[in-house]
Amino acid sequence: MRSRGGVRMAASKMVMASVTAIRPFSCAAAASASASYPGRLAPHPPDLIKWVRREGGFVHEAVKIARDASSGLGLVATDEIPKGSELVVLPEHVPLRFGSLESDGGDGADAVLANLARQVPDMWFCFTFYAPNICVLTHLAAELWAMKLGLKLLQERARVGSFWWPYIGNLPEAFSVPIFFHGEDIKNLQYAPVLYQVNKRCMFLLEFEKEVRRALEDNKPSDHPFGGQAVGASALGWAMSAVSSRAFRLYGKKLADGNYDDVPMMLPLIDMCNHSFKPNARILQDQDDRNKKMLVKVVAETEIKQNDCLELNYGGLSNDLFLLDYGFVVPSNPYDCIELKYDGAFLDAASMAAGVSSPSFSAPAPWQKEILCQLKLDGEAPLLKVCLGGSEVVEGRLLAALRVVLASDVESVQKHDLNTLKSISVEAPLGIANEVAAFRAIIALCVIALGHFPTKLMEDESMLQKGVSDSTELAIQFRILKKSVIIDVMRDLTRVKLLSSKETATAQG
Repeated sequence: MRSRGGVRMAASKMVMASVTAIRPFSCAAAASASASYPGRLAPHPPDLIKWVRREGGFVHEAVKIARDASSGLGLVATDEIPKGSELVVLPEHVPLRFGSLESDGGDGADAVLANLARQVPDMWFCFTFYAPNICVLTHLAAELWAMKLGLKLLQERARVGSFWWPYIGNLPEAFSVPIFFHGEDIKNLQYAPVLYQVNKRCMFLLEFEKEVRRALEDNKPSDHPFGGQAVGASALGWAMSAVSSRAFRLYGKKLADGNYDDVPMMLPLIDMCNHSFKPNARILQDQDDRNKKMLVKVVAETEIKQNDCLELNYGGLSNDLFLLDYGFVVPSNPYDCIELKYDGAFLDAASMAAGVSSPSFSAPAPWQKEILCQLKLDGEAPLLKVCLGGSEVVEGRLLAALRVVLASDVESVQKHDLNTLKSISVEAPLGIANEVAAFRAIIALCVIALGHFPTKLMEDESMLQKGVSDSTELAIQFRILKKSVIIDVMRDLTRVKLLSSKETATAQG
């Protein structure tokens, strides 16, 4: 019995009951996070491809399940597959979904499960500030919907004879997400927003464990959705991680207005496709011409060569979300960024450190404050989280704020709209001196952000060369990539040197 990330990982104790047709929840979620390739729930899992075909689905003859050296177990092409080919097709009854919570139908166990799912809040959302320049956005909507579907997954996992056992038996017995890291490896992440998210998720699991226990304590065995088993934070964490890392949000039932509702569902076999920002396959929904029921398909987006992994684009996500929800990070991720808090006093200090004289971020002029309100950086209900990195290099709201507050001429500012002031591609809209000051302030922010990491890049790389556990390696890789984002921003802003030379030439002229 041991603790990982604040979640107590213990083997679930069986509740004595007359219901014997259950599969016990093992402490698999607490299995060593250092295992490069965690085993599957079933020691000898059913053939998933055969099961999909037996249920009326389609799997391309050149697609097989295989282990790749870099990405683990996934779908691989055994021969060349032409562009446009259907790779996997699932009929409507194969995806695992929760169903509607609006009705109280179903047997006793299903009704209890629906009531449990209703206790999962739709969103847990707040801002938390760790330090003047560290903003943490706590937004747990993603894993909360994952927890609702996770309850259904746990029910089917416990049920002997479950229709979905051939799929569930192939799921990993452990996940490499940080809620299952040792405490030291959570600290090794060294990045406050993710550290806070990990702690918050663990707190949610521990609190929800209590809710589940209270909801199930007086149920008769036949109404127990998990076959009489105690459901602890470990099992809940396993289920939440399984869903957050493998489920898709797709169209469900057609609504009265002609649109479709948005339904999270687990897609057997399809969820074994790996991630790439340049995918060779895509997922789509279509109607079966025979019965008009919805089909979920994976289609080759490009020609797929022999031995290539099948890859989908999981979305434009930062490495924070890839790590928290999927348990991996993406090098050179164009969507990765650093989160900071817009704070006037801190920006004054950073600007002065950069050699900017008399900044006024903590006490902007009324006309500057008006623009900051338009940027949602001041006034009622401001959105103070700003980002460095990603597709914008510097978030437009932050850049506009720096340009405006470091400007002294209200008339020159009023000549430009907000979009111009927010654009980094528009060079020096308020003059070269203003642009140099803004860029220097951003570089100072980057230097301070780097200083919040206890270790330097060379130390991190040295630790990796010495050899560490897989979870430690993942934590170090994550913080290396975060530092790289900051360094890349500073490198992208090196044109400040060119602007400075222009400023000098203008002054001398």
